[in-house]
Parts: sequence; structure tokens; C-alpha cells
Amino acid sequence: MGRTHCRVRLVIFRQIAHEDLGCASYLVGDEDAGVAAVIDPRLEIGEYLRVARYLGVSIEHILETHNHADHVSGHGRLQAATGALLHIHREAHAEYEHEPFEDGWELALGKVIVRALHTPGHRPEHTAFALVDTARGDEPWAVLTGDSLFVGDIARPDLAVEKTEGARGIFGSLRRLLELGDDVEVWPGHLGGSLCGGPGMDLKVCSTIGYERRHNELLTIEDAGEFVERTTSGLRPQPPNFQAIVAINRGPLQRLTVGAEPLTPRQVAQSDAPVIDVRTALQFDEAHIPGAISNTVLQAGFGTRLAWIAGPDQPVVIVGRDDQDALHAVELAAAVGVRTIAGYLAGGMTSWREERLPTESIERITVPELHERKGAYQILDVRERDEWEAGHIPGSVHAPYHSIRSIPDQLHAAGKIAVICASGQRAAVGASLIQRYGARHVTHVVDGGVPEWVRRGWPVER
Repeated sequence: MGRTHCRVRLVIFRQIAHEDLGCASYLVGDEDAGVAAVIDPRLEIGEYLRVARYLGVSIEHILETHNHADHVSGHGRLQAATGALLHIHREAHAEYEHEPFEDGWELALGKVIVRALHTPGHRPEHTAFALVDTARGDEPWAVLTGDSLFVGDIARPDLAVEKTEGARGIFGSLRRLLELGDDVEVWPGHLGGSLCGGPGMDLKVCSTIGYERRHNELLTIEDAGEFVERTTSGLRPQPPNFQAIVAINRGPLQRLTVGAEPLTPRQVAQSDAPVIDVRTALQFDEAHIPGAISNTVLQAGFGTRLAWIAGPDQPVVIVGRDDQDALHAVELAAAVGVRTIAGYLAGGMTSWREERLPTESIERITVPELHERKGAYQILDVRERDEWEAGHIPGSVHAPYHSIRSIPDQLHAAGKIAVICASGQRAAVGASLIQRYGARHVTHVVDGGVPEWVRRGWPVER
């Protein structure tokens, strides 16, 4: 007896993350129809083109949940590469050519329907997208929540409007999302580490409405006033150049690629631009260009830290292990709106050493070593305010790394200063900054930080 072979239709769904910034974008489509859409594209668009080509679909639509405040969108580059139509909510007031939509708008991608759910709060135009596979059912199976509901947390309310107004908007928007079925999958626009959420944001890539309803603490608050108080009382500093990034994302399409000029060691030595060393903290501590600032490109958050250090208009020079390292950093810098790159050291730090030019170094000690020799050091804690208030080493001085513009008044520049954070990563930046501003004996606390101190049962102040 013959066997009938039926071709299986495939719904296309891919999450594509920007690991450095904790951003998530999506490729959604229908294989049979050969059509797809990209939601919230990151600046580097190569992965969307590769996946679409591999799956044999055409990217015909680009959707934005909102005008992003923490990263530059790739919608201009992607539109130039594909000719796709751009869509964003009418309240975004986008200045580029696009098709505006309102609440309830639907986009058909073959049998896949993308349905707009206006969810203001984070920004007035913010929209989530419910996904429906009409070949299987009429109800949504997933929702792309953008910057409204995250895994374990919610979006911050203070990046477009007054924080109380934003929080009230988010409260209503979350109630709307909770009307979806408990089995509906939640795919957020950000993962752990993003500046658009709070410290509770999880590194997990997805969840469900039901799980978040039961386990996301902020969703259990029934009173709007209590919700507003909880979500606005402990906000961390706003992203340093978020208004400039919003203006870029709302304005004319950015289609050009980014690059930087290679510089010789002599050119770097003569430049007035701050030098950003993107090698590992260990390599930096061992030897670096005098006055350079440590900000490794090999750990998440490079772009965010750079935006704090440099800002959008400050030209910087990039120094990496090699040219590839530096050019990768230039691309990540563009993703946070830092485009005034004065150049990069051609050949990396090796070329500087080969010219026998001067270098500086920074001492490294572990948390137990700091405890043993605590009296010998002034301690600078460069974590955020809420981390400091939750517990810090007695006698330490507090200054978040991104606020350091000089040596804090409570510290003596000629004495030994140990810089600490929660893991050693931000401490690397802070140590390089106070050395740049004239501290003579700087020590970087590595392999842990204040949480390690607490775990060992040593004294803390709150």
C-alpha cells in the first residue's frame, strides 16, 4: 500500500539577541508564503539576512515596538538591504517614511498574523505584538512584549514621560497583557543586563503569561498607587544619552556602515581624545597606555559603559588586542550612538609596545587579600546606589563608576586605593578612571566583590 507524503508547513520564529546590550529582536514569518518580518532590528543586520536566506523567505516588513532609548535601531540598514516596509505606532511621530498603525492593527504573513496591542507606559507609542497561527487556531500563541513585560521584571517608566505617569501607563498595559491566556508565550525585547528594566530582569529568553502572573512580584500588585510607588522609588540612573538615541531612531533613516581610521602609536600619543582600552581587564592591568580607560569588549555591557564614559559627542581612540578587536568595538559603540571615533591603534597594544612607548599598570588583589590587608587601603565602591545601600564594606567610599570625573574628595590621591564592585568588571573601569585623574597607587579588586565579602561573613554596613 502506498504512503502519502505531506509537506509540513513551518511557522518561522527566531529570537536574535544583541548580547552586549541585552536586546532581543525577532524574525517572524511563514515558510509556505515565503514572507517574513523583523521586529525591533538591532544595528548589525547580517544575521537577519542570513537566516532569511537560509529559510528561503523574503523580509518584507520591519516593525518597531517603540522608539528605543538604549540602542540605535537597524531599521534603516535593513530597509536599504531588503526594501521592506517600515511600521511603527502613530504616536511615535517617526520622521522616516513608514506605515503608521494603531491599536488592533493586523499584519498578515501568510497564515501568521501579527496583531498590535498598544501598551503605553515605557513610551507613549509602545506596542506589543501578539502572534496568531491561523492554521492551528484563532487565539495568540505568543506575544512579543517589547519594553513592557520582561522575564521576572517590567520596563522602567521614566524614559519618555514623568515617571509617575509612565508607571501608571505600564500598570494598565500589564493588566491588558494579563488578559491573554496563561499558556501564551512571553518573548521580551530585553534580557538581563539591559538598562531598560530593573535588577530583577532574568537572563532567560522567554516565559509565559501564566508563569509571570504567578511569579513576577510586580504583577501581583493590585493597587495602582502601590504599583507606582514600588516601581518609581528605586530607579537606577537613566541611560546617559537616551534622548540622543531616541532622536536617532525617530529621525531620518541611518543607512551607512560605521568605521574608524587606523592610527599609528605616535598619532595616538599625540591625540587629545580619551583612549578606551577594550582588551581584558587582566591585560589592561598588566600594561596599558598612560591615561587609558579600561572597558573590555569581551564581556557584556561594553556599549553601555562606553556611553557613560564618553557620551555621544566625545571623540575616543580605541585600543584592542588587534585591529579586529578594535573594529568590533567600533560597531558596538555605534549601537549606543557613540559615533565620533577618532580612530583605533593599528596593530593593537602590541604596536605600542614595539615602539617602546611608556606604559602604566594597576595592582590586582582578591577579596580575601583585601580583607587581610584592609587597613592598608582606602576602599572605593563603584556599584550603583541601591547596591551600596543594601550592604557595603565599613569605611568604604561610594561613587558609581559612571559618575567618576575626578578623585572623590574623601580619598587621598597619594594613598593606596582599592576599587571594588560586585564582580570586578565595573571596578576595572573605576580603577582606570581614578588612575587617569591622578591617583598614584590604584588596586583593582578581582575575582568577586562586595557579594563575596558578604558570603564570607565579614562585616558590612547598611
